[in-house]
Parts: sequence; structure tokens; C-alpha cells
Amino acid sequence: MITHDQALLAALAKIDTPTICNALEELVSPRQLIRFTTRPFVHNDHPDAIFVGYARTAMIRAENPSAMSPAERNALRVTYYEHVATAEPGPNIAVIQDLDSTPGTGAFWGEVQTTIHKALGVAGCVTNGSIRDLAMMAKGFPIIAGMINPSHAFVHVVAVGTTVSIHGMTVHDGELIHADRHGAVVIPHEVAARVPAAVELCARREKVILDAARAPGFGIATLREALRKMAEIH
Repeated sequence: MITHDQALLAALAKIDTPTICNALEELVSPRQLIRFTTRPFVHNDHPDAIFVGYARTAMIRAENPSAMSPAERNALRVTYYEHVATAEPGPNIAVIQDLDSTPGTGAFWGEVQTTIHKALGVAGCVTNGSIRDLAMMAKGFPIIAGMINPSHAFVHVVAVGTTVSIHGMTVHDGELIHADRHGAVVIPHEVAARVPAAVELCARREKVILDAARAPGFGIATLREALRKMAEIH
């Protein structure tokens, strides 16, 4: 599994996800798919919470009771916990696809699961499923989810470590994920180390436009000049 320096991950955790997406536009070929979520989420934590880590993927269902025996169901649940709690390289993010015809019919995430996952060292969760127990969730465990729901229904794990799709974002187990209240994006391993520099480049370009727009006398002529200067920044 590809890993990255912890200092890089800490630096990425100080940058919001839209800015990460801007940086990836500088680093990833237009012919390649830049994988990010394309539907809105609800979130449970501080509105400025940002989390970065390696995807630990799984799939769940909740519309109907599990067809597995209790022993099989419990064994798979333990396998899931072992998977998300893998200490190295860390930090890990639970990336959970709800397969129900109406994703979020049953909430996997609430007081119990957030407390367990935080104690296991998991950094957060991205899911198209639902959350509940908002006031009782473990503090400092950010989740972006498809909806809020009061019941867990028949929720159970059905697969671990498989490729998942969350609101249009395909994620393979072990990929680097960046998320905040705006959504999530996969940072390709091969460009991850170059993202901070690309963020700085984007910021310098934007500053030209922002400074011009905030200055007295801004108009079309000023805008044209600012756009010309911005295009010269590489």
C-alpha cells in the first residue's frame, strides 16, 4: 500500500476540500477522471472540520434483515473493525457505501459507532448512508453523510475492503481521501506530494483577481488586466 509522509498529511489537513480540488486541476491530466463527490452531504461536527487519510472501505445494507447467521454477521463485523483499525500507515477514514434502494434507510453511524471508531483511531467517515444521535456522537469524529435518520433499521455490514461509490466518487481501498463539509475527493497517490505547491500557485493567481475586485474603481478594464496578469503566473 502506498503511504505518505505524516507532515504532508498534516499540511493537507489545513486546506479545505474545494482548494484541494483546484490544486488537482493543475496536477491531473484533463483526460483523467478527477474523482470527487457530486451530491450534497449533511455533517455532524464543527463546520470547519477537515479530515485526511487512507480509505478503509465497506458496504452496508439496512432495508431487510441480514441473510447471514448471527455468527457470520458478527464475524464480518469484527473483520470490518479490524480493517478500519489497521494502525499502519494511518490515519484511516471509513468510506462506507449504503447499497439500499433508498440509501440511509438505516443509520450505521450514531453514538456507539462514532465512539468505537474514534477509540480505534479512525479519523472520520464519508458515507452516502445516514447518521443519527447527533448530540451524542463522539466529539472530534467528523462524518459527512447522505442524510439524517432516527433509526438503525436492520443495518449490517455486507462487504469489507471493496471498491465503493459515494455520491459519484469511486474509491478503492487504501486511496488517499480529503474531506470537509463541502464533500470529498480522492487525491491520487502519484501527485499527493505536489498538492501543497499547487495550492500555493492557485492562491497567487486568485489573489490578483481578488485584490483587483476589492480595490476602488474596479471595472471591466481592470478585470481584463487582472486576468492577463493571472494567466502569466505559473
